[in-house]
Amino acid sequence: MKLALFDLDYTLLPIDSDYAWGVFTSGIGWTDALEFNRRNDIYLNQYKAGTLDIHDYVRFATAAMRQQGAVRSQAAHLDFMRTVVLPAIQPQALALVRAHQRAGDAVVMVTATNEFVTHPIAQAFGVADLIALELERDTASGGSGWITGEIKGVPSFREGKITRVEQWLASRELAWGDVESTFYTDSINDLSLLEKVTHPVATNPDERLRAIASERGWRILDLF
Repeated sequence: MKLALFDLDYTLLPIDSDYAWGVFTSGIGWTDALEFNRRNDIYLNQYKAGTLDIHDYVRFATAAMRQQGAVRSQAAHLDFMRTVVLPAIQPQALALVRAHQRAGDAVVMVTATNEFVTHPIAQAFGVADLIALELERDTASGGSGWITGEIKGVPSFREGKITRVEQWLASRELAWGDVESTFYTDSINDLSLLEKVTHPVATNPDERLRAIASERGWRILDLF
């Protein structure tokens, strides 16, 4: 079985969808724009540096959604998709996904961005299998049923991406040895998964990943 794994932000999209969602919700008045953007920039820089505390970030990133509730959040995300995400989807990124699908490969999007933000994006790319950061929900008796700000299970972040992909494989009674795997990503945060797969592809790589890919002879793909 051939397995094509795709990171999302800065790999298939030329934007960070989580960061852009925060900017969008700030722009519609859900947060104080100056303070939110200041903290959002700090977290983005920590992510790029490989020092991000993912649990702390998710509490911050979901705070406005928790306050607004499910209905308003879902309505806002429809506008976000229409005005921000869909215009950012590039034909060369779609073509890459379609090429794997036409070849009969299993195509999976694996991202550290949460499921609320990324599920509609995966659908826009025509990818049915999404491994995203799962959000805990208030399922207690009389609870809201909405997100709590905590992460459910293993976050699909850094080494956690390996665990989550292994869980996906196990649910299909497969293991790494049963698949020929390719992984496309831009980020040094995904180095461990790149080292795990059969064919690592540094895609629009950041400076540190580009240097490692060049040193190790990995394929480098610049989509954007």
